[in-house]
Amino acid sequence: MPQVKPSVSLITYTANPELTVATAAKLCYSSKSIAEISKGLEEGDIEKFIKRLMSMRHFSPLEHVSFTFGIEGVSRSLLAQITRHRIASFSVKSQRYVSENKGFNFIVPPSIEALGENAVNKFINQMEMMQEFYNEWQEKLGGASEEANQDARFVLPNAAETKMVVTMNARELLHFFSLRCCERAQWEIREVSWRMLELVSKVAPALFENAGPNCISGKCSEGEKSCGKQQLVKERKLKGLTK
Repeated sequence: MPQVKPSVSLITYTANPELTVATAAKLCYSSKSIAEISKGLEEGDIEKFIKRLMSMRHFSPLEHVSFTFGIEGVSRSLLAQITRHRIASFSVKSQRYVSENKGFNFIVPPSIEALGENAVNKFINQMEMMQEFYNEWQEKLGGASEEANQDARFVLPNAAETKMVVTMNARELLHFFSLRCCERAQWEIREVSWRMLELVSKVAPALFENAGPNCISGKCSEGEKSCGKQQLVKERKLKGLTK
């Protein structure tokens, strides 16, 4: 039963995402053919046009490009949060079809790790106890099978690891980053969202230049609940873009 850490990869994305967005946007203001628009953009400055588009807040063309991520080493607690973003597609490891009788992986919260080795060992012991509960119920319900798994899983904790493939379009990603990169977001989904932002910034830097919590490019939207760490957040964004 190993403890695991978040891992995020960019599996695939729309080819030439910035050209695609720029072409879709420029079509709104041009009588030229789509082929002519694309050719003109390729010979011009796509980045400059994208920046102008973003400053105009003309975001609908961003919906034409999507990014697909592989996310592993995260908890079922994170799954409950990320699936609240409904303009996205999810494929998730099933606890019904995949048996956990050989030991489920789990995530130890940093707050527990900060308490020291004794606290971590106690947490691990509790995970092992839940593993015993799971195996006991699975056996009573007929062994490793779909029918037994679907009810034995009820004793598994939120700490249990899950894996997923997630796809979002660029406009939804901007919204996602504005909420989940914020210091007030829960630590696990915040870490995952920053890793996602770093990955997409490498392949579409103009699209995601100002992506992140609202304090990246403007005023914090949290009001009295502001974390007061705007400068640190900006430095983290800059570090991710300049690695």
